Amino acid sequence: MLDSTLEKLKKSKMGLVLPLLTTIARHAKAKFVRQTKKTDAVQEKFLYNVLQAHQNTEIGRKYRIDEIKSIEQFRDRIPILPYSSYEPYLERIAAGEQNLLTAEPVVYLTLTSGSTGKKKLIPTTRRSQNIIRQATLTSIGFLSEALQKRRLKFGKLLVTNSVQNWGRTDGGIDFGTASAGVLRMDKRLYRQFFAHPYEALEVADSAARHYLCLLFALREPLMSGMLANFPMLILRTCNYLEKYAESLIEDIEKGTIASWLEIEPKLRNKLEHLHSADTKRARQLREILKSEGRLTPKLAFPYLSFVASARGGTSDFYFQRFPEYFGDTPIFGAVFSSAESMFSIYPDVNTDGSVLAVESGFFEFIPENQWEKEHPKTVLATEVKVGERYRILTTNYSGFYRYDIGDVIEVLGFYNTAPLIVFRYRLAGQISSTTEKTTEAHATQVMKALQQEFKIALEDFCITLSENDFPARYLINIELAAGNKLENPEEFLKRCDRLLQEANTHYEISRKDSIPPPYLRILAPGSFALLRQRQIECGIPDSQLKFPHISENRQFLAGLTVEREIKWPTAN
Repeated sequence: MLDSTLEKLKKSKMGLVLPLLTTIARHAKAKFVRQTKKTDAVQEKFLYNVLQAHQNTEIGRKYRIDEIKSIEQFRDRIPILPYSSYEPYLERIAAGEQNLLTAEPVVYLTLTSGSTGKKKLIPTTRRSQNIIRQATLTSIGFLSEALQKRRLKFGKLLVTNSVQNWGRTDGGIDFGTASAGVLRMDKRLYRQFFAHPYEALEVADSAARHYLCLLFALREPLMSGMLANFPMLILRTCNYLEKYAESLIEDIEKGTIASWLEIEPKLRNKLEHLHSADTKRARQLREILKSEGRLTPKLAFPYLSFVASARGGTSDFYFQRFPEYFGDTPIFGAVFSSAESMFSIYPDVNTDGSVLAVESGFFEFIPENQWEKEHPKTVLATEVKVGERYRILTTNYSGFYRYDIGDVIEVLGFYNTAPLIVFRYRLAGQISSTTEKTTEAHATQVMKALQQEFKIALEDFCITLSENDFPARYLINIELAAGNKLENPEEFLKRCDRLLQEANTHYEISRKDSIPPPYLRILAPGSFALLRQRQIECGIPDSQLKFPHISENRQFLAGLTVEREIKWPTAN
């Protein structure tokens, strides 16, 4: 249906495209809502369909999935599998073999960022891509209705993700980031939502790509939303808008594209033909810059209605900076997903709870009391309990069975019969001096409270461990945002330690016994920007950066300038 609709869109007037796609999205949302009223039946049907589709694959024959007749039999027959169990198959797929994990041909391989561990190859088929598309449309349906209730409009989006492939395997399969694969394979659909030409996303240089997206979006009257994978990346786009404000206005006024931007010649030529002067808009922006002293999205985009980015995990830390740039603009979580699976869809703005994507995968949940067991027991979607945390497993059309991505979610409630979940942290994302297992969720909770208590803003932070102490002490590494000063760092350090104890009981117990008192390190301005640049140089794409706020790698911050180190007061 969507493909035929897109063909019709080519012949229609552009002013009708967005409303038509929004209508399609609302139909997808309505269908999804109906499915959440019968979660058990929908989940069971999805599982049987996957098993039937993949029964003659190599992994299907290995586990004799054609014999599986019930969910219990499925759980007994197939073990909970980590990525290492799939890696040999994926190496063969990359070499050109088919019918190993999926019956359908693998048309794209997502190479994960590796920012939280080893890089992985994740297979995509046309069917698994269709599921991503359907979930995306469902998300847009929820968003458009949420905005309508607030008398806001859903319109064009500012997106800065690169759509460049990283390469092609020996077997002739393109590989790259998850977002690049999604945007490339559904190019006809997604370009209808952009406030800038699709070609701007093909530019390799990150700064140039952001500049171009801003340049065209600043002239787009229907521009109403900004979207990025993570809140940190939204803030980076805000910084680019401020940094290049004068140059952007000049280019809008003259119809030029700055000569100093690193743009591939063919793309520059194409983009220059799409760009023209708009003196009226340039004058408006220059007046704003003159009167306010800066350009922010809230000031620059008169119809800005929402910002879409990941919620949960460490997002709250960055959301504290959003009012500076966006005022009270609604924040939308869109979808909770990874390269491996689509997990849930957000039903509203300004909410952390997202609805389990019952049409996108078959899901199981491992309760906390089972995490240390070799063969943990799982519960199903309707069996989870509000307020409890689980590791989430997925079985889907990418060829994964009971796959444990290591994400820990918390159940916040139910949407009809489907659980409302929020991502809390990656299981591997922990730090321990002894056995206390402090998570990113603990650290983010503490830093959020400290910023409010001390009335300061942090550019970023990371908790690491000391090298020469045994047991190791916590090193609280912070960079103050521009214009901020920490008046009482000793008290900040003591409150940080106290709040960590309140957040993590195991830290509190160990802190009283074996863990030495923490130190506070105030890093020089620009430290975390330098650290992110290092990550990019190591091969992590800029649109996939997931900066760790805790790290057991004691060299992670090596080479950064420590302006001041505050040790624990000797009197205590």
